[in-house]
Amino acid sequence: AASPPSPLWALPEELLLLICSYLDAQALGRLAQVCRRLRFLSSRDLLWRRIARGCLNSGFTQLGTDLAAGIPVKERVKVSQNWRHGRCRRETVLKWKCKQVASFSAFLMPWMELDGDYLYLSQAENIQAYHLCAEGMGLQRHPQAIFSGHQEDVCRFVLVNSHIVSGGGDGSIVLHKIHGSYSVKFSAHEQEVNCVDFQGGLIVSGSRDRTAKVWSLSAGRVGQCLHTVQTEDRVWSIAISPLLSSFVTGTACCGHTSPLRIWDLESGQLLTCLGTDFHRGAGVLDVFYETPSLLLSCGYDTYIRYWDIRTSTRKCVQEWEEPHDSALYCIRSDKNHMIASGSSYYGVVRLWDKRQTRCLQSFHLSSPTSSPVYCLRFSTTHLYAALASALHVLDFTAS
Repeated sequence: AASPPSPLWALPEELLLLICSYLDAQALGRLAQVCRRLRFLSSRDLLWRRIARGCLNSGFTQLGTDLAAGIPVKERVKVSQNWRHGRCRRETVLKWKCKQVASFSAFLMPWMELDGDYLYLSQAENIQAYHLCAEGMGLQRHPQAIFSGHQEDVCRFVLVNSHIVSGGGDGSIVLHKIHGSYSVKFSAHEQEVNCVDFQGGLIVSGSRDRTAKVWSLSAGRVGQCLHTVQTEDRVWSIAISPLLSSFVTGTACCGHTSPLRIWDLESGQLLTCLGTDFHRGAGVLDVFYETPSLLLSCGYDTYIRYWDIRTSTRKCVQEWEEPHDSALYCIRSDKNHMIASGSSYYGVVRLWDKRQTRCLQSFHLSSPTSSPVYCLRFSTTHLYAALASALHVLDFTAS
């Protein structure tokens, strides 16, 4: 008698992986219910990478780089569905009081950065490092480290290669080494330093004094100004290109000059202006490089704009309008399909899919009092939003 045919799952693993590579997420999930071997096989990262690259915030860039290595790709795809459908648990994890200035109360304008298991948050003149709780929802009560040096509030800071570079209302820039006592402070601008970036041993800074400056951090030249760029307008945002060849400034647009300009990092000369149709007062509050040629911007004119400087500097390739006509204070991208934005009223955080024209999801974090979202950061599982008096977290691992 002829032998009974072997079951499909008895094939060599290489053939099974090839067959399974044609399956979608639903089919892979069903296959996992057949037997132990297929459950193990259908969970392989190799099979889920193609699916994950089409998902929101799954940790893969447009070029396929994995930014969340170590987390199973299948789990990231599952959590991605929660991002798309707005399924999350919300919590206010940190509150702080308003400062008292004379007889008026002034809101803090916090900024933050995520780095592994730590969240760095500026509060008044200090930057505090909080350890994220093991379950991912919340922070430890007390900061593990405090970085100080400014005489007035920290306006913005960046965290790069275990260094913190901050600009303050006192016009100074402070450099801290996270693991150690090394710090440097130098006077940078005549008025507050609204924005800073740090890459490749160079700092760029922008100020209310209508200048952007390039600073050296090389041995023997720390704090030496290499270039002073006269922007003729207050500088609200700044970013160095990933190629370390240029930097972009976002300005207040109080004159007749484009609020978004790119400058040569080595010479300080103007390279190009982005856009031609801009309105007075439509300042750019945040900029974000996805790649050396792809750039996101947002600001007072209520639009997120997506620029590809390879194709055109006169017109952006895509734009999305904030539905309630609110200024946009901050943006962040997963460097693939998702954008998160923070609005100026009622702590509204929005999620956008670049493949769609309308907002995907909205979260109102400030009610009944109104506060802008001054800064937001996210991982593949959590989003953190800093408002005037509180830090909020959205946990997307909740089913």
